[in-house]
Amino acid sequence: MRICLVVEGSYPYVVGGVSSWVHSLIRSFPEQEFVILSVLADRSLRGKFVYELPENVTQVHELYLNDADWTKRRRRLRLTKTEHRALRGLLLNQNVEWEPLIDLAQRPGFSLNALLMGEDFLNAVKDCYRLNYSQTVFTDFLWMMRSIYMPLFFTLKMRPPKADLYHCVCTGYAGVLGSMAKYIHGGRLLVSEHGIYTREREEELIKAKWVKGIYKNIWIEQFRKMSRMAYTRADLVTSLYEHARGLQIDLNCPEEKTMLAPNGIHVEDFEGLSGKTEEDKGVINVGAVIRVAPIKDVKTMIQAFGLAKEREPALKLWIMGPWDEEEYAQQCVELAEIMGISNSVVFTGRVRVQDYLGRMDMTLLTSISEGQPLTILESFAAKKPVIATDVGNCKGLILGEADDFGPAGMVAHIMNVEEIAQAILHLAHREALRREMGESGYRRVTARYRIEQMREVYRGIYRDFAKSQGIEWREPAETGKGES
Repeated sequence: MRICLVVEGSYPYVVGGVSSWVHSLIRSFPEQEFVILSVLADRSLRGKFVYELPENVTQVHELYLNDADWTKRRRRLRLTKTEHRALRGLLLNQNVEWEPLIDLAQRPGFSLNALLMGEDFLNAVKDCYRLNYSQTVFTDFLWMMRSIYMPLFFTLKMRPPKADLYHCVCTGYAGVLGSMAKYIHGGRLLVSEHGIYTREREEELIKAKWVKGIYKNIWIEQFRKMSRMAYTRADLVTSLYEHARGLQIDLNCPEEKTMLAPNGIHVEDFEGLSGKTEEDKGVINVGAVIRVAPIKDVKTMIQAFGLAKEREPALKLWIMGPWDEEEYAQQCVELAEIMGISNSVVFTGRVRVQDYLGRMDMTLLTSISEGQPLTILESFAAKKPVIATDVGNCKGLILGEADDFGPAGMVAHIMNVEEIAQAILHLAHREALRREMGESGYRRVTARYRIEQMREVYRGIYRDFAKSQGIEWREPAETGKGES
């Protein structure tokens, strides 16, 4: 079976929870062929893999959303009546007909420049402007619409590889690619969301400074349209936890297509970890296994830690993970220096987390957006309590949803420095409670979030899709065992 994994802004270029999940999934099915179709911002990341690709990955295709129109033919683009109606419906968000737009963009010699600078696009923008946005300056509105639709048509222009199953790891541009691949080549479409893409983009746009006023709403509606396309055309849509499934349904995903498929980790990888060293004598270690990026809100983490350290000098913070954005990471380092706590804040960079987790007394996650974080599950496997912000499934993981194992840490509100600091101090001064919470987390992860359980869920999905198309499904030599 040939499976095309469609990813956006992650594997194999960026280290993180989604990328780790994709890597683990591929290695769980060594008998199947995987092709990667990765959506990137631009060509600066071309071929720069941070993961060693498993042997069953045979191809990697890249789509650049901010690219040049390489088509040499510049003659006037003539749209059919069906294509014109579909383009107008897309811009006006009126019963979007995607198939004519895919056919248009897949035409030999199609020029994106000719479309966006052409009369048909201009007239459709004018209609949209007159109906809804006449209070704005038209030239600004026109150029904003071009900037919104350029990455979408770059996506529609790409020729996706042929596969038996298209497995999109989010909606958005990845979902568009999967939907059009199914339309062009046939096969089945599976969408697996870790976070709810549309809601995450909404949160980012509301806070964004580069786009203002009504243009925020236009961008948000654009992401909603793309998500609806993927939900409508998918054969199955998975989510990590029940609340996320409810959000998918609220965003017009047909309920009968939805299914829960929680994350899973190799619990055994965290057994027998080395404990504290001589260096840790008298120190209370707080670990954060994260990418140093704005979405992880590392600045709030450092501020909260600094406040806690004023009251408990024995505290030390270990930030373990790559620097996704150099400028933001430097700001975090400078913040620790300005606060006078740089000697107690260690930025390790990318490390093997098992080499450090055993030394930690607790772990910390201050993200402003998450799905079902693998870092929490890994902390549980290492029997460490977790302090996390109330985003995604963090509260459910820490406090429990369908078990009586008890709390495995503490939950705080987003960006609440005082509350996070108090949680750090609460656990710092209660060693017995830390051990009790660590055991609760260990029982929870072993009962519900093992890699074997996740693998069986996706084995069932893949196998059913293969059989529905008359494709041979090969089981592994030793069923139930996969690589770590």
